[in-house]
Amino acid sequence: MIVDKAIYRNGRRRPCGDLSDELDAVRLRKDGFLWIGLQDPTDDEFALVNAELDLHPLAVEDAVKGHQRAKIEHYESSLFVVLKTLRYIEETSDIETGEVMLFLGDRFVVTVRHGEGNPLAGVRQRLEAMPQRLRLGPMTVLHAVMDSVVDNYTVVDREVRQDLEQIEEQVFASNQGGDANTIYRLKREVLEFRRASQPLADTLALFMDPIRGHDVGTELRPFFRDVADHLRLVNDHVESYDRLLTDVLSAHLASVGVQQNEDMRRISAWVAMAAVPTMIAGIYGMNFEHIPELSVSFHVGGGEFYYGYFVAIAVMAATCIGLYRAFKRSGWL
Repeated sequence: MIVDKAIYRNGRRRPCGDLSDELDAVRLRKDGFLWIGLQDPTDDEFALVNAELDLHPLAVEDAVKGHQRAKIEHYESSLFVVLKTLRYIEETSDIETGEVMLFLGDRFVVTVRHGEGNPLAGVRQRLEAMPQRLRLGPMTVLHAVMDSVVDNYTVVDREVRQDLEQIEEQVFASNQGGDANTIYRLKREVLEFRRASQPLADTLALFMDPIRGHDVGTELRPFFRDVADHLRLVNDHVESYDRLLTDVLSAHLASVGVQQNEDMRRISAWVAMAAVPTMIAGIYGMNFEHIPELSVSFHVGGGEFYYGYFVAIAVMAATCIGLYRAFKRSGWL
């Protein structure tokens, strides 16, 4: 649907009537431009705008279907820009991806938003408060939208860094050890982050190339360079997060392996202590007719005391105590 449309002349907002008439007027006067904002448009809604602006069919197809890679495409009479937007969900620590697409042509700008990430209402309001910037034309809108998207990347960057610090504390804390599922889930979100920011950095560098790129004008060039600097910083952070998460996952798996080895040593020690008494009891439980240890005795008063069973139990207890002390000294228990 069309969420907003307006004519901007001398940096000031003017009401917009029929799109075709308004566009013809600004082109005739060579003053100002038309800005149309769309959100999740249907084919019919976009066809209405396309009929008035005569956009390139390939760009229109990409804008309607969505799910495009970040890019800046030059067509015959227009510029088509795709920006991936990100939104951090605090409750689940997930990163939600959306899209903002822009068509820039002769005296017009069309912004198309897919998803809820990084709405553009604030961008339009901020620009309307700076008429001197709006006088520079449609390219100002591109910079403002791109700057807003990249600034939102820095917000998501900060949240991801906090999640990573928490995971590091859990993995290297002796009483917790972390969770492989949490590490993998954050690594997947970092990959989603990288898919959004890295292509934009490459595209923006080519866009600003004075030879192969687009002439953004001397007044706006420093602003685009500032966006590119922020984007490079974010990409450096994202790459470091990816490498660090790989190291954290390896450290977690190594910690799990060490813990399992310690558990197996404890189990083996207890099994060894249980095996000796079981072996002794098994030998004396064979019910042979002649086992001297069971028939030995001594006379007490007027009776005879058989002490073979007590000797066997004493040997079992002494063996278990000896093994326990040996395993304790070696650190197995």
